[in-house]
Amino acid sequence: MRAIPSSLRRIAFFLLLPAALLVWSWVMANEQPPATAVTATAPALPGLGLDSLNADHALAQLDRRIEAYPTDHEARLLRGLLLFKLGRVENALQEIDSLLEKAPEFHLAHLIRGDILHSTVDTVNDVGDVGILPVQDGDRLDRQLALLREEAAARLDAYMAQLDRRRLPASLLQLDPSVEYAVVVDKSLNRLYLYHATRPDAPPKLVRDLYVSTGKLDGNKQKRGDLRTPEGVYFVTSWIPDERLPARYGIGAFPVNYPNELDRRLGKTGDGIWLHGTEPSYYSRPPRDSEGCVVLPNIDLGTLLDDIRPGVTPVIIGGRVDWITPEEWRAERASLNRALEAWRRDWASLDTERYLSHYAEDFWSGRHDLASWAKRKRRIARGKTFQKISLSEVSFYRYPYAVDGRDIVVARFRQHYASNNYRGDVYKRLYLVRPSDQPEAPWKILYEGS
Repeated sequence: MRAIPSSLRRIAFFLLLPAALLVWSWVMANEQPPATAVTATAPALPGLGLDSLNADHALAQLDRRIEAYPTDHEARLLRGLLLFKLGRVENALQEIDSLLEKAPEFHLAHLIRGDILHSTVDTVNDVGDVGILPVQDGDRLDRQLALLREEAAARLDAYMAQLDRRRLPASLLQLDPSVEYAVVVDKSLNRLYLYHATRPDAPPKLVRDLYVSTGKLDGNKQKRGDLRTPEGVYFVTSWIPDERLPARYGIGAFPVNYPNELDRRLGKTGDGIWLHGTEPSYYSRPPRDSEGCVVLPNIDLGTLLDDIRPGVTPVIIGGRVDWITPEEWRAERASLNRALEAWRRDWASLDTERYLSHYAEDFWSGRHDLASWAKRKRRIARGKTFQKISLSEVSFYRYPYAVDGRDIVVARFRQHYASNNYRGDVYKRLYLVRPSDQPEAPWKILYEGS
């Protein structure tokens, strides 16, 4: 292979990644033997053990993604990588070239193109590991290439892990059609899943599966400036368009309500946690590259603009997503609906003590604890001759981690209340808890708020 002139190496170093990747592709295109002589060694790409059966299944899934969303550039990238791994080099190169025509700023795609071309003259051991740009003092370039390898591995690992679509996220135990869509983020796989409500008694349907970047440091956010992405059940609060933001936020941002009620109770600090886009000169960011926000490629964030509704759309962020079977989903949903109905029924009955039995000992609501809440409810009940309470638009969102050894589920619903001296119609949130090691224990109310 011809040596790259030192002047070209210096240019690649000072321009860093974008120029380096373009040089890479150009050099490899000029090194490629005639098409009739093309042979290639399948690369040892990490996280991609394939047999013919699941390879065909994986490619078919990607074809369906592209058919449903022609702008799903990740699906084209993954398709190119799978074809490359299977030794179908010309098909892989055609796929990546087609992608780069649509997304020329997709740096990882440029890197993969260089690998595909290099495979026709030498072995490719890992993404970008071909020794073609041996620049002096190239630590910064090496770091950029390492980040792109992390991104490639994150995208591949997540896709191969999710080929079984029969499982459901344990965090979405009931998604009412009035909510329409819910966002689930898996930090361990750098994925954002968008689910669509069907019926209250049916599991939600997965409609989008997107790559995201999260906080620079692992773990659950605890305090301001710790560079971690929080974990919990949140709700989108607003939309901020790009004209009101610096360029690094891309096409705009959806803030979420971190810290929520439970975060504040646990003493967590900080704010400004958003779902936002990427600086226009980059297609995407490395897997762990934010100060705590969830960052999407602009083209992917754009596909969510009509689906996310401030004040309504939940965003459940977890260190990892727990997946359950449809049978487990139905059982959990049924137990929560029974608990909520028992609370409603006992409240409507005017039996205040039976109603109060549904609350946890460490319950709170605003400035109330259980004792002051009970005192207030007993006083109010003395003036009631009847109460009618109905609930609608009920959704259940399981917390992605246990707190003090207890599972937590956030219930969101519309409450219609009528009595002899008051009428009200509000949206309400309850935090329901039960011991993690006692799945048969009754759910108790930890928090109540409108």
